[in-house]
Amino acid sequence: MQLALDRLSKATCIRVAEDTKEYVDIIEIGTGVIKEYGMSIIREMRKRFPEKTILADMKTCDAAKHEVKQALEAGADITTVMAFSADASIKDALQAAQESGGEIMIDLLGVQSKQRVEELASLGVKLVSLHVGKDQQSKGAFHTELFALTEGTDLTVAVAGGINEGSLPGIAAKQPDIIIVGSAITGQENPREAAGKLRSYL
Repeated sequence: MQLALDRLSKATCIRVAEDTKEYVDIIEIGTGVIKEYGMSIIREMRKRFPEKTILADMKTCDAAKHEVKQALEAGADITTVMAFSADASIKDALQAAQESGGEIMIDLLGVQSKQRVEELASLGVKLVSLHVGKDQQSKGAFHTELFALTEGTDLTVAVAGGINEGSLPGIAAKQPDIIIVGSAITGQENPREAAGKLRSYL
């Protein structure tokens, strides 16, 4: 389970990560949080949670070599790159991650073509995220039809987009490798209890 910390203050990010750490495998530092606090929050989370996998949701789409190196050197284990990026950017990102000992998650936000997913795999991509974006969620959260994009591939698949206690059992039944949960934990009065309940479905 990946905890998405976004649109939150630094203090809240730290508190929620601390409260839920026994149920969470990956701590995601969201794009908005990185834009607010820069690389310093990645360094701080790395220091506070040395045993956890840290993901920096950079949503890189250009200057990939620089941004990947920036995030991984700050302490992230994984950083995100958008699927619509040029193939040259994808290749640069993968190379920079390999050199730094980190990993790239390709965000499939907006991708509707299985052909693009196959192209990404042929470039050497191993990890992707099926993602319904925050604004798009007004028309519906993550739905299992999206798995069609990655069916028949050897990709490691994460899923994200308004996942909550109601939708999680159906999504878990499809056996994605990583389930990303944000406000169903961070927006609750008791994040620890919410995380524990969600974890029980996995």
